Amino acid sequence: MAGLLLLAQAARAAPPQAAAPADTVVGRRSVPRIDHRRLVVQYDSRYSILNRHFTTINGLKLGVEFKNRFRTGAAIYFLSTGVPTRRARPENASPTAMSELRFRYLAGYAEYVLLETPRWEISTNLQLGMGSTYVLYPTPEGDFFKTPHLFMGVVEPSVAAHIRVFRWAGFGAGAGWRQPVLVAPSIQRELNGPVFYVRAKLFLGDLIKVVRGRQRLFTQEGLRSE
Repeated sequence: MAGLLLLAQAARAAPPQAAAPADTVVGRRSVPRIDHRRLVVQYDSRYSILNRHFTTINGLKLGVEFKNRFRTGAAIYFLSTGVPTRRARPENASPTAMSELRFRYLAGYAEYVLLETPRWEISTNLQLGMGSTYVLYPTPEGDFFKTPHLFMGVVEPSVAAHIRVFRWAGFGAGAGWRQPVLVAPSIQRELNGPVFYVRAKLFLGDLIKVVRGRQRLFTQEGLRSE
């Protein structure tokens, strides 16, 4: 009985435990949230297989990151080279020259971090865009003829991951699917397909902190699991 009384008194005397921070995830090591918003500028070069041809799609993204977990903004994309098309040539096109399908579009994007540690993260991304597509035909005279631009919508979901080699540098990869909408089915079949990318990443804000703090440049501090 005395032992029970002592345990009861100890339980009453013990200070109440502090509530877990809102950002702490039970069963997972949390990453400290950044309260202020951060500007995100990114050159976004993606690769795809269109009409059985390997192509490069160049893009530029401008957005805002909230608490280093949610990112949103706008981007512009265009083909670096044309895609050979199966569409019929007009009468004034050269009968032997290769005709090319081209497109460009503006997109809004939203990205959310699903899993993370100080060293790596896995995120999901959705882009919704609108733009135009046209076909470029060389003529027998050596000039080029463009078909009228057709409106095209784009839906592109993807999943990406990156890992930090140092606090300020790392590399990442991602994969997804591009689906044109609101355009003729024949064009959809030519422009839909897998999207993938591999890129080096520079975390400029962290690099500035390392330099200003006169810390070692090639350090693993802050990346190791506790």
